[in-house]
Amino acid sequence: MKRFIIISGLSGAGKTVALHALEDLGYYGVDNLPLRLLPYLAEELSAGNSQGLMHAAVVIDVRSPGGDLGGFGGLLDAIRARGFRTQVMFLEADREALLMRFSETRRKHPLTEQDTPLSEALDHEAGLLQPVRDRADLVLDTTLTNVHQLVDRLHERIGRKAEGRMSVTLESFGFKHGIPRDSDMLFDVRCLSNPYWQTELRSLTGLDAAVRDYLGSRSDVVEMLASLEQFLSPWIPRFEQENRAYLSIAIGCTGGRHRSVFLVEALADKFRGDFPGLIVRHRELETT
Repeated sequence: MKRFIIISGLSGAGKTVALHALEDLGYYGVDNLPLRLLPYLAEELSAGNSQGLMHAAVVIDVRSPGGDLGGFGGLLDAIRARGFRTQVMFLEADREALLMRFSETRRKHPLTEQDTPLSEALDHEAGLLQPVRDRADLVLDTTLTNVHQLVDRLHERIGRKAEGRMSVTLESFGFKHGIPRDSDMLFDVRCLSNPYWQTELRSLTGLDAAVRDYLGSRSDVVEMLASLEQFLSPWIPRFEQENRAYLSIAIGCTGGRHRSVFLVEALADKFRGDFPGLIVRHRELETT
C-alpha cells in the first residue's frame, strides 16, 4: 500500500534531515508544499498513472503561503476519508536548543523580520503549528539528538513500519537530563535499589554483567519488572489493533545508566518475540 508521510515542526528541529532520511528509504520528497496543494498530491500518489511513485514525504510548515495552518485538520480528514494511508510526523526541540542551532548556522528564521527577535518568532511559529501538532501520529523531540541519531531513529521507525507492524520503541533515560517528550508511556523507576551507591558498580551501566546480577537479585527490581510485563503485555497489542504506527515506551531512573537500562533490556527480551523489529534506545548511553 502506498504511504504518505507529512513532516512538520519547528524551524531548526530537523525537518530537512527527516525529509532526506525518508528519501533514502525510497520516498518521493517534497519540501515546503502549500497546504492547499496537499489533497492534490495525495490524489496524484493514489492515481494509477503515478508511474511507479509508491510513497511520498512532504514538508508542511509556516513557510506555506498565507501561513494559516488552521485548515490542516480538515484536509487531513478529507484525505484519510478516501482510505489513504497518511501519517503525520512533528519535530520539535527546546527553545535553548533552537536558539543555539540558529546561532551556530546563522540561518534566518522564516518568521523573523527586522523588528522581530528570534525568541518571539519561535513562539509565534509554535502557535501557528499547533493545529498540526495536535494531529501528529509521531512527535519527535530532537533537543538531545544529533543529525546522525535522528536519521538512525527515522530509518528504524519508518523502516519497521514498512513491514506492516507497529513500530515499538523501548527507551531508557535519566530524569536529571529531562523527560523524553516523544514518549507515549513513561515509567519512573527511581524508587528501586540503585547500583550507583555501590562503589564497584558506579562506573558501569545496566548493560554490564555485574550490574545485571546486582539488579536481578533485588526483590524490588524483580517485582517492578513483573509489574511492567503484566501491564504492557495486554496493552501493546491493543495499541496495534488501533492502527497505531508508532508506540514509544520510556523508562527513567535518576541518571539513566543503571536501573532503566536494565529494565529496558529485560522488557526487550520479553517482547521481541512478538515484535521482531522492536527498537531499543538508551538515551544517556548514546550521548556519552
